[in-house]
Amino acid sequence: MKENPFIPVASIFQAINQDKALAMGYDVNEFLNYSSVHKIRPHLAIQKGLQEGQAAAVAPMSSYQTVWETFANQSELERDTFLHDVFPSGFLWGTSTASFNVEGGWAEDGKGESIWDWFGHQGHFHMNQTANVACDSYHKTDYDVYLLRGLQSKLYKFSISWPRIFPTGIRNSFSLQGVNYYNKLINSLLDSNIEPMVTLFHWDLPRALQDLGGWQNESIIDTFADYADFCFATFGDRVKFWVTFHEPWVISYAGYGTGQHPPGITDPGVASYKVAHSIIKAHAKAWHLYHDRYRSQQHGKVGIVLNSDWAEPKTPTSSEDVKAAERYMHFMLGWFAHPIFVNGDYPDILKSQIHQKNQQCSIPVAILPSFSEEEKSIVQGTADFFGLSHYTSRLISTAANDTCLPDYENIVNFSQHVDPSWPQTASSWIRVVPWGLRRLLKFVSQEYTGTRIPVYIAGNGVPTEDGGDVINDTKRMDYFRLYINEALKAVRLDAVDVQTYIARSLIDGFEGPMGYSQLFGLHHVNFEDGNRQRTPKESAYFFSSVTEKNGFPKEVMDRSFQSLRCDSPPPPRLLSLPASDVPSKAKVVWEKFSPQIKFERDMYFYGTFPDDFTWGVSSSAYQIEGGWDEDGKGPSIWDNFTHIPGNIKNNETGDIACDSYNKLAADLYMLTALRVKSYRFSLSWPRIFPSGRNDSINSHGVDYYNRLINGLTARNITPLVTLHHWDLPQALQDIGGWENDLLIELFDNFADFCFQTFGDRVKFWMTFHEPFVIAWAGYGLGELPPNVKDNPGYTPYKITHALLKAHARVYHTYDRKYRVSQKGVISLSLSTEWVEPKTLDDPRDVEAADRYLQFNLGWFAHPIFKNGDYPEAMKWTVGNRSELQNLPSSRLPAFTAEEKEYIRGTADVFCFNTYTSKIIKHKTTRLKPFSYEDDQERLEEVDSSWPTSAITGMRAVAWGLRRLLNWIKEEYGNPPIYITENGVGIQTKSDVDDTNRIFYYKTYIDEALKAYKLDGVNLRGYVAWSLMDNFEWLHGYSVRFGLHQVDFENPNRPRTPKRSAVYYAEVIRNNGIPLPKEDEFLYGEFPKNFSWSVATAAYQIEGAWRADGKGLSIWDQFAHTPSKISNDENADVACDSYHKLEKDLACLKALQVSHYRFSISWPRVLPDGTTKHVNEAGLNYYERLINALLASNIKPQVTIYHWDLPQALQNVGGWENETIVQRFKEYAELLFQRLGDKVKFWLTLNEPYIIANLGYGYGISAPGIFSRPGKAPYIVGHNLIKAHAEVWHLYNETYRPKQGGLISITINSDWAEPRNPDKQEDIDAARRYVQFYGGWFAHPIFKNGDYNEVMKTRIRERSLAQGLSESRLPEFTESEKQRIKGTFDFFGFNHYTTILAYNLNYTSTISSYDADSCST
Repeated sequence: MKENPFIPVASIFQAINQDKALAMGYDVNEFLNYSSVHKIRPHLAIQKGLQEGQAAAVAPMSSYQTVWETFANQSELERDTFLHDVFPSGFLWGTSTASFNVEGGWAEDGKGESIWDWFGHQGHFHMNQTANVACDSYHKTDYDVYLLRGLQSKLYKFSISWPRIFPTGIRNSFSLQGVNYYNKLINSLLDSNIEPMVTLFHWDLPRALQDLGGWQNESIIDTFADYADFCFATFGDRVKFWVTFHEPWVISYAGYGTGQHPPGITDPGVASYKVAHSIIKAHAKAWHLYHDRYRSQQHGKVGIVLNSDWAEPKTPTSSEDVKAAERYMHFMLGWFAHPIFVNGDYPDILKSQIHQKNQQCSIPVAILPSFSEEEKSIVQGTADFFGLSHYTSRLISTAANDTCLPDYENIVNFSQHVDPSWPQTASSWIRVVPWGLRRLLKFVSQEYTGTRIPVYIAGNGVPTEDGGDVINDTKRMDYFRLYINEALKAVRLDAVDVQTYIARSLIDGFEGPMGYSQLFGLHHVNFEDGNRQRTPKESAYFFSSVTEKNGFPKEVMDRSFQSLRCDSPPPPRLLSLPASDVPSKAKVVWEKFSPQIKFERDMYFYGTFPDDFTWGVSSSAYQIEGGWDEDGKGPSIWDNFTHIPGNIKNNETGDIACDSYNKLAADLYMLTALRVKSYRFSLSWPRIFPSGRNDSINSHGVDYYNRLINGLTARNITPLVTLHHWDLPQALQDIGGWENDLLIELFDNFADFCFQTFGDRVKFWMTFHEPFVIAWAGYGLGELPPNVKDNPGYTPYKITHALLKAHARVYHTYDRKYRVSQKGVISLSLSTEWVEPKTLDDPRDVEAADRYLQFNLGWFAHPIFKNGDYPEAMKWTVGNRSELQNLPSSRLPAFTAEEKEYIRGTADVFCFNTYTSKIIKHKTTRLKPFSYEDDQERLEEVDSSWPTSAITGMRAVAWGLRRLLNWIKEEYGNPPIYITENGVGIQTKSDVDDTNRIFYYKTYIDEALKAYKLDGVNLRGYVAWSLMDNFEWLHGYSVRFGLHQVDFENPNRPRTPKRSAVYYAEVIRNNGIPLPKEDEFLYGEFPKNFSWSVATAAYQIEGAWRADGKGLSIWDQFAHTPSKISNDENADVACDSYHKLEKDLACLKALQVSHYRFSISWPRVLPDGTTKHVNEAGLNYYERLINALLASNIKPQVTIYHWDLPQALQNVGGWENETIVQRFKEYAELLFQRLGDKVKFWLTLNEPYIIANLGYGYGISAPGIFSRPGKAPYIVGHNLIKAHAEVWHLYNETYRPKQGGLISITINSDWAEPRNPDKQEDIDAARRYVQFYGGWFAHPIFKNGDYNEVMKTRIRERSLAQGLSESRLPEFTESEKQRIKGTFDFFGFNHYTTILAYNLNYTSTISSYDADSCST
């Protein structure tokens, strides 16, 4: 303190030498570095008096006083000066979440209720919001890790939900599913080179433990230690950073002091201190457990994360305010830090303050528990690091009113204030005071850690409000920039050993009492959408940049770019090949694959690609860059074209597009998250050469591409660079464009510049992108710029001629000047579809399909990859048609012999783009007007069963890719092949949940895998189109191809990863599609007593529909009603099994089955459905069948009812009439009486779901009723269940004792998987689907005699919403429930397929089974 005199150094040494002073905790080197004019730092304590003649000794300054005085006299300029420097090597950058903030799945897979779940369900949070779903991270592990990769995070701090792995808080309630979730998360992190930092307790105590007193019950210490022990044993082989407790001050203060947090206890004077005491002891016990049992094997670190503001005295000249600020620090931080990091006990300031306060009052205001000496020794030193979370600072004054209320501020005797100049935030308690972090770190270092223990900044961030521009979060960026810089100052200027910085938080989450109204995330979460999509904010890109640079290095213009290492020799030139046959090798491919049946063709194949396979994603300059006239860029033909109204859908342009020119960090983030090995992009010719010529170099454009390429190579992503992707400089179009041969030279100049400028880092070049489109769509159809369409029979051929020569010129330039030094490859990217002849046996269709391939792909590939000339099919066809058109020569230009040799072999690899397939048949086309299209003499068709996409003519035909690859292999000598574009367009503004795109990639990549693995195709790479939604040419922004969604209505152009991006990243990680373990074929045998059977049903096979007195069934009536059955067929005769018993028996013997399941036709036995008349002829048929089976040692399995109700009973209401229960019982009793001595296996009903819903709901099955779909199915189901139960009891009580058989029911159900397994809504939909399907009947019979809660709740809610007074689902009486429950001897089950379920939101006005289940 300023008024204190300082002791001369000599006097101190004299005292030390006379053994009258003791120096404690002081670094002698530091001491000797100070002159006598410096203040003595706080670790020097003079404990024995100096001689009276010396200067008066004073108490040394405390750590707080020293830190405060160190910075008190800083000017604002000095305090706020930005430090340009980097953190030490090995510094760990990370981000964080907490389980209850993000996981959701609050009751999934057996998770127990936490106190936060309970508190939220009591309505204690903002707008009654809960964390039931939160960010749905429980189902989105891959999404969250995807984001972390994009951030280039080295560390991810997350917490384990205690009630997720121990639902009741104790080990015997262990949940395997919960453990599996954390195992998956940890493994995914490590797979992405991200270290997990795991918090054992982040506030979400199991409710079951709170019911026992929570942290006020000392038994929880051992319970927590056992939980920690389980976590260390289960996850510790991979987790090297453990946090026992996150911010225990908040638990004690807000949970048990103010009651703002759960468990909502308001007892600041007693409970909060008792809880803190328990937490400290629990922490120490867990630390010792790890230290003694696990550290030697796992080599991890265990610490605790404490939160603290920095406190400054409100009045710097007031010693009382200084003392109050110091008390604040010790009551907030020292409360926990002092016992753990100093001496095992609470700070003296804290103890004396509480003692003093209690003495002032008539009764104790606060009770601070005490540690025994043994406990102190146990607690002291129980941390391997000091975890610190910090958000803001406070101005502290001594309390104005000194009362005896048990209030936190009153106990500590202080008041809190803020400087009004400190910037406000969305949170009332957070003001932006960056310099407070530096001071706090220095205080922590001096008071607690010194050089012994590192400091981990484990929580720092700021919220923004929900609403407005949540993406462009400049305030958060400013906050991070300033706070991180203060941490840097603490490291570099104050020598504080800070080793990590963890930003709060990875994603927006549930923020406790504030619900979702405050957003801390680097990624925005849309909580109003079931997908909970995550969108990087601008702060995410900023933080990624800081992470990459390891701080804030001084900006140095460094033009010495790091080149990619490329030790491989230049690739050999491709062999010269003869001209293609007519038809070409396509015929070989058609003949190879045409015998495949659809099942074989579409059979999924598992496997992986070679280790050096190139996975990539693509874009193009005009489609994403924007900045159409920024920084000197010249206009392109696409700029001019799109600026003309009417040319593009909705008059949209690429003026801004995805704004990639200004969002390089965002693009690099996406690529890093995807884990691609390559990125294919194009250079904008007019951005580099605004006039198209090398006398107009734009340094800004060059700098943009340099930064992009450097960013890629820094991430080990190979740039695949296209020189020209359609955006020709308008200045060059003004001189004729590609019709002017001068462009060949100008393009070569442009390419030469690019090779020279970027070639040290770019090792894969493509000259042109889809030159076919330039030639035909630009100069033939004229749909695309430059919109030349006046001579479609000449100009496209002329343009192609020029493009081929330009390509060859550039290839030779690279080959001659750069290949040896740069060691790259060069090619061009072609485009084609696969085609199939309409009729393979028709030679004209075969030749037409082959012509299509040659006129498209062969037009460019044949000259380059074969003999330097056009395909024979083209020359022949165009030449003959030209002659028929009375032209003196062919409209197809000819190459000279020299040009052929110059063009031949000008590609090192074969690159092509493909999206779809077509069917081709021959067509005799018109001769005039001349047209490239008519020259092909063919007609296109598509198969209507092929899935459509947003673009007409681009249907998904995955198997076509395999065949196309086979053709390229056969036709062009199996060169190294790269698929440089493949993807599907969807027409929507939002397709984050893009299941169809996943199916597309899944099937197309699988066909590529087949071609590589099964057919020997030399496939080297696959590049998906596209990185993100972009400007899709004539379609503008209406068609979306991206793996990332771009919001084009938001000026920030935020990018959101779609589900397909996460899927594609997983394909890349797996290097293909390896066989999942659960799909591996299991070899083995069934049990010895296993029954092998085969089944039929009476109506389906018997025929004889009116023979021997058989009555009409509802299926007879239904099948004889026109248009009910396909082709108006019926089962009048069917298989005629009624007359062919011996033949059926012979088939059964041949199958060697042990059992035969068949049904009895109710109307064949009882023609009118009642026992008034028994048809003996019908019964005799079944008696003969059963006897014959038994004689052949085949046991009968008899279904009493398989859908064919007597029409006579349907005429009186059928299964809607409750009397049918008795009729069915009477019918069954007849069968038991007549057949039961020989039948030992009975089924009451087959697939009651079909009867109820298809027969009485959809009406697509007999009896064909569909007028009451919201009520009739449930009534029918109700009666079916009761009928089954009555028959079961009849058999059980009357016939089982004598006959000794088994009886049950056969229920059918699909299995349902969520269409999006990362989406809680779809998971719920899948659960509903199964409960409404199989559970409808299984739950009453096999569980509790009643319908499942899912059905009851859904149907009741929807019924009431429709204005009904009761549920449309009938209710069972209690006696009926008891009679139904357990009416089974086995579970009869029919299953055929699995579906993908997703949520459908039907309006409440719709009354139907489908609307009730709300899933499909």
